[in-house]
Amino acid sequence: MKKLFFWPALVLLVTSCQSGLAPVADNAIPPTLITEPTENDTDDPAIWIHPEDASKSLVIGTDKEVGGGLYVYDLEGKVVTKFLGMQRPNNVDVAYGLLINGVKTDIAVATERKTQTMRVFALPHLKPIDNGGIPIFEGEEERDGMGIALYTKQIDSASNEIHAIVGRKSGPSGSYLWQYKLQADTDGSVKAEVIRKFGAYSGKKEIEAIAVDNELGYVYYSDETAGIRKYHADPDKGNEELAFFGQHDAKRDHEGIALYKKDRETGYILVSNQQNNTFLVYKREGEENDPHAHTLIADIPLSSIECDGADATSVALGDKFPMGMFVAMSNGKVFQLYDWRLLQDWIDQNPAPEKK
Repeated sequence: MKKLFFWPALVLLVTSCQSGLAPVADNAIPPTLITEPTENDTDDPAIWIHPEDASKSLVIGTDKEVGGGLYVYDLEGKVVTKFLGMQRPNNVDVAYGLLINGVKTDIAVATERKTQTMRVFALPHLKPIDNGGIPIFEGEEERDGMGIALYTKQIDSASNEIHAIVGRKSGPSGSYLWQYKLQADTDGSVKAEVIRKFGAYSGKKEIEAIAVDNELGYVYYSDETAGIRKYHADPDKGNEELAFFGQHDAKRDHEGIALYKKDRETGYILVSNQQNNTFLVYKREGEENDPHAHTLIADIPLSSIECDGADATSVALGDKFPMGMFVAMSNGKVFQLYDWRLLQDWIDQNPAPEKK
């Protein structure tokens, strides 16, 4: 078992040193499992929870090159299906219950940069249901899609809407992100309507990582090298920036964002400190008197190298992940699956020092 945990970490350590990044720390948490490799270059994962048996849940991940695609893994890290031949797929997210001809359907939605589209797939079989792709950022100079996150807006007790919040390689501050409402035609294919344009941008690098907190109603995104920005996910609540935090916490790039939800209101926001091979941790609920004050509470050293994307769940996923799972992309064409208990122990035992 030690060989399973530590030999891949040693390989990643060598890769890190060769690339000039910070090496994996001596006290880095080892992954519980490592997925089978993709052909090219992993980038972003999303977790799909099985509706009847959580131990049968899946991890969907992008292989970010021309000719790459989406890979679906079981909780042993084995590839169970894949969709290849895409033109540089970037980020992916999952949502539940899109109504298609009266049937609630779980979906995975990914950006496909070189076709300037987003792709929609029915889960768990990864069946494309988008007529080859939905155009994004139409009429704009910069249309290459990168980050994506799905927001489920509850309309009433029986119905909801699913929105895709999409980012691109570059764009103007104030309308860097576009929000699309997803709907199905009578032929079963999914279409999208632009309902919002928003999002400040520092202009320093790019915006790729996006995450939505459905229960609290917020969207977060990493303005790389600048910080993490927070807005309402519901367009009806306006485009005011609610927070811009973590501005001095990362070594350089703020990257992948994951949310670990202890309950409907509390938990953690985890952000990849990419060049440091660690994850910055903030309280999901903010401070007692200010829900938009997010102060660094931990910086977790993981064995993932140069992590672009991550996801997390608190749902019990069987014996290996009884308190949920954290998934991180890593160099080496893989995703690393972590038993959440390992991260929780680190947070509890190694709080970040208070800043003066």
